[in-house]
Amino acid sequence: MQQQKSTHFYTIGLSYLKADAEVRGHFSLSDTAKNNLLLQAKDSGIESLVVISTCNRTELYGFAEHPYQLIHLLCENTKGTVEEFQEVAYVYKNKEAINHIFRVGSGLDSQILGDFEIISQIKVSARQSKKQGLLNSFTERLINSVIQASKRIKTETELSSGATSVSFASVQYIMNNVQDIADKNILLFGTGKIGRNTCENLVKHTKNSHITLINRTKTKAEEVAGKFNLIVKDYVELQSEINNSDIVIVATGAQDPTVFKNLISTNRPLLILDLSIPKNVNEDVKDLQNVSLVHMDDLARITDDTLVKRKAYIPQAESIISEIMGEFNAWLDTLKFVPTIQAIKHKLTHLKNSELNSQRKKIADFNEDQAELISNNIIQKITNQFAHHLREDNSSSDESIELIKKIFQLETTDNV
Repeated sequence: MQQQKSTHFYTIGLSYLKADAEVRGHFSLSDTAKNNLLLQAKDSGIESLVVISTCNRTELYGFAEHPYQLIHLLCENTKGTVEEFQEVAYVYKNKEAINHIFRVGSGLDSQILGDFEIISQIKVSARQSKKQGLLNSFTERLINSVIQASKRIKTETELSSGATSVSFASVQYIMNNVQDIADKNILLFGTGKIGRNTCENLVKHTKNSHITLINRTKTKAEEVAGKFNLIVKDYVELQSEINNSDIVIVATGAQDPTVFKNLISTNRPLLILDLSIPKNVNEDVKDLQNVSLVHMDDLARITDDTLVKRKAYIPQAESIISEIMGEFNAWLDTLKFVPTIQAIKHKLTHLKNSELNSQRKKIADFNEDQAELISNNIIQKITNQFAHHLREDNSSSDESIELIKKIFQLETTDNV
């Protein structure tokens, strides 16, 4: 599994399972921070690294001599400390790391079971890494295998039926807890991916025509609003719009809180949903008796009937993962004897060249082209025989490799 003799494939990270929203916020990576992290990784000699930072997890998948190299990169580019990371984190190595990324990409490890938004974020992150020259053949093949598993689970099972994302769960919460939803004034602050998805679910399920969008970059809000014929207001109007609303959904990518108690002057009931990591609504809004604050971690704890149904598809999903992961591991196993096959070919070519030189001196009308063709074909057939044996004989391939090395007196670089 190693690409270089001294490195291993690791997954390091933290998620909603042990880290609450505040702690996850400390390790959240903005797009700029993620790019800086990749550049630092490249400068420090790391050959392959994929970074994801979502509302419920931050993870690094990459090759390192020691996982601390990756942990250090994460802490260097976030507010989090190594000590804080160690309290809530996990580190997986080689096969365990591969197994983990399959579960994450397939929605089995999501805060809301079956959440398939994560796979698109993995795709985007892999593209970013490739652009920086930080996606080797191992990681690229692994990511493609995870995408394949995700697609099959989505089409062959109903793991993604019902509320499978924070954006849908937030709308479901509103519909279950707010009467006369169609008549309420709703403000959506932030039109990133979660904001866009929430907006779509609001329009689709609430039949509400009083939805206002605000984003720091107004043009982005206008793009979303245009699809659904919604109102867009300037960022400077945030305070007045909050006080004109019955429901405020905050889904910005800001690194610090943007909504505080002192912005709220209305006395009517106000429901605020904070779908941001780090949290974008200051806890001080809870001091106001008319305000109810709900965070995405609260939403994830709300179970519904569809969740019970989705759980029934876990074994089927795991079976698909097992099949595709098996194919990936089989490909991986073939890599360990590639250097040996190449070394055999090199050795035979050296013997061929030596013999041809000898025959060239002895034979007056020596046919160079024919001798090259015949000997190269023989070399190819011999190496194919060895490759076939090593592929088929999984149980003792390591012993076979050692024996071949001994017979041919080969020197190869091992892939562990």
